[in-house]
Amino acid sequence: MQIDVIGIPIDLGADRRGVDMGPSAIRYAHLQRKLEGLGHVVHDEGNIEVSIAEMCTITNPKLKYMDCIIPMSRRVAGAVATSVQAGHFPLVLGGDHSLSIGSVRGAARSRRIGLIWIDAHGDFNTAETTPSGNIHGMSLAILAGLGEKSLVQLWDEAIPVINPKNIAVIGARDLDAGEKDNLQEAGAMVMSMEQIDRYGMVAVMEKAIEHVSREVDGLYLSLDLDALDPEHAPGVGTPVAAGMTTREAHLACELIAESGKLIGMDLVEVNPILDVQNRTAELAVEFGLSALGRRIWNGGS
Repeated sequence: MQIDVIGIPIDLGADRRGVDMGPSAIRYAHLQRKLEGLGHVVHDEGNIEVSIAEMCTITNPKLKYMDCIIPMSRRVAGAVATSVQAGHFPLVLGGDHSLSIGSVRGAARSRRIGLIWIDAHGDFNTAETTPSGNIHGMSLAILAGLGEKSLVQLWDEAIPVINPKNIAVIGARDLDAGEKDNLQEAGAMVMSMEQIDRYGMVAVMEKAIEHVSREVDGLYLSLDLDALDPEHAPGVGTPVAAGMTTREAHLACELIAESGKLIGMDLVEVNPILDVQNRTAELAVEFGLSALGRRIWNGGS
């Protein structure tokens, strides 16, 4: 496989600074060398240009930094679309989860895709329901066609980018009241940590993969490192207790890889300022490897 690594050094969508350094931290954790060790050909495309907060203004406190997030999203969408259309695999490094407004849109430009969103949060708020105004908490709703028109459309393109019935949120454990209503009305699948505890990761992921794979050409995975319990992944901006174990996250990625349908992936919300010895970035690399074919043992029983 030819993998295009695309860095998005953005922290405009989040409350806490530092996540813009996530792409560097993930690269520093030997991402390229390890991917090449699996036999992949890796092209590092560098970073997409992103304005820093000091260059931007907040014109609407319910949609913070929207005027700078929109051009970033357009650039990301273009880079990812180019990668997918070339038959490559875009591996997008973040950066906060607002970048997925662009990355998923880019992948969907030439493919009908199902979307697996591994995250402690639903990211399904709109300006009407958000308690914070942070756009990284709205990105999935925007992709499903909900919210501010200029973010939903970017260009005058068809909306929604993803049919909500081809979306599965995995590992949710912190959902706002209005966000729950939005998810339910849209018809997106939500498999919370309670369901993972009750039924196990294999059953949850098999159900999710089957659900989002209907009438699509491939799957896109957007993995927020705050899906993990903070004990395992301390370097995230919005940690929530009682999350996935490292092994559960690996298993989720392995099952997605086994589907043979994965066409692109985000690794987001790694914040080196809050990390311990780059541990969270190293986990991001390991999950990327699991999603891209690495196994502990590939032989017989």
